[in-house]
Amino acid sequence: MEKKFANLIIQLKKGDITKQPDIDAIVNAANAELKIGGGVAGAIHRAGDPELERETRPLAPISPGEAVITNAPGLPNKHVIHCLGPVFGRDEPSNRLLADCYRNALKCAEDKTLSSVAFPAISTGAFGFPMQGAAKIALETVKNEVEFLHTVQLVRFVLFGDKAYNIHSEELQEL
Repeated sequence: MEKKFANLIIQLKKGDITKQPDIDAIVNAANAELKIGGGVAGAIHRAGDPELERETRPLAPISPGEAVITNAPGLPNKHVIHCLGPVFGRDEPSNRLLADCYRNALKCAEDKTLSSVAFPAISTGAFGFPMQGAAKIALETVKNEVEFLHTVQLVRFVLFGDKAYNIHSEELQEL
């Protein structure tokens, strides 16, 4: 499913974030130390070259809502944008911090003049953010950033499983 807003296409796809060869940058739902972890962070680091973790070391730690960008050694993309989402119920204000993740990741992509970015459902796994609320924040934030995007033309949400896809699809239809 996809929807166009001005010069930006927002696309939804079920699948594996590490297998998006047509995308310039994938977003890592990172931990503060930017190390190999579970979930998306673990998948990206396992799929990439060990050099990926070496590239992240000087950039750590990051705080909730922050994003940093590295090359993507061993991955089919040019870059990985590492974003620390909020832990729901602990990092407050969680809604703003989650929106900051998406805004800051898009800014990283713009700064590198990238044309496409793929996001996972940030903070919805081990960080416990409810999927419905996270989807609404993510999609609204990306849509609201369209006026500031000059090079980014495609934002893909790569979602794991039917539940995540269906919730994001409902929220995208309502935008």
